[in-house]
Amino acid sequence: MHFHILTLFPEMMMQGLSTSITGRAMDKGLIDIEATNIRDFTKEKHGHVDDYPYGGGAGMVMQAEPIYLAHQHVMEGIEARGSKPRVIYMTPQGRVFNQEIAEELAKEEDLIFLCGHYEGIDERVLDMIVTDNISIGDYVLTGGELPAMVVIDAVSRLVPGVLNNDVSAEFESFNDNLLEYPQYTRPEEFMGRKVPEVLLSGHHKNIEAWRLEKSIERTKERRPDLYEKYCKDHNK
Repeated sequence: MHFHILTLFPEMMMQGLSTSITGRAMDKGLIDIEATNIRDFTKEKHGHVDDYPYGGGAGMVMQAEPIYLAHQHVMEGIEARGSKPRVIYMTPQGRVFNQEIAEELAKEEDLIFLCGHYEGIDERVLDMIVTDNISIGDYVLTGGELPAMVVIDAVSRLVPGVLNNDVSAEFESFNDNLLEYPQYTRPEEFMGRKVPEVLLSGHHKNIEAWRLEKSIERTKERRPDLYEKYCKDHNK
């Protein structure tokens, strides 16, 4: 799977994504991540990619042309493979990202992420290239880089072979609208707190029943919105 990022901070993106699970997946050739510096495509002699907004207002707006040219540059390589990528603009105005969207995006061969900065991006280029608007929550960040990293991390985990145990991708939090059950490891007792006996029993059916019970309890307590969806899906 190929991830393409249009950003003003390519080093930030590559340093963050070249570690841990995504970094190992890149080393194995399971995913490919490239960050393109939008600033490389400006024609302004000082390297500026922003200007004052028409109509007045605080802050600066990213200009259309550098973003459009950066996008065209990335598309040249993608189109040579016959791929038609979705272009995702990370914005608080988009769909709120969740596991369902991650699974949807994981089916794509190429994804382009557009990371805005300053007060936003000239609407004209957004209309021209963006296919999806995605948000990671109802709050404001300084740019789209961190949200893009969140989405890429979540989607990468669903690519076959990225996780050492592919089953874990299927049964993590939000599968079937339930949060993940509590997890324990050695030692069996820590500061007087013991691992639940059922997990030491070796009885897999009982363990699965316990885990489902705890997932339901935890979801009801911490995410009543997801619990409501779970009950509706299971006619409870």
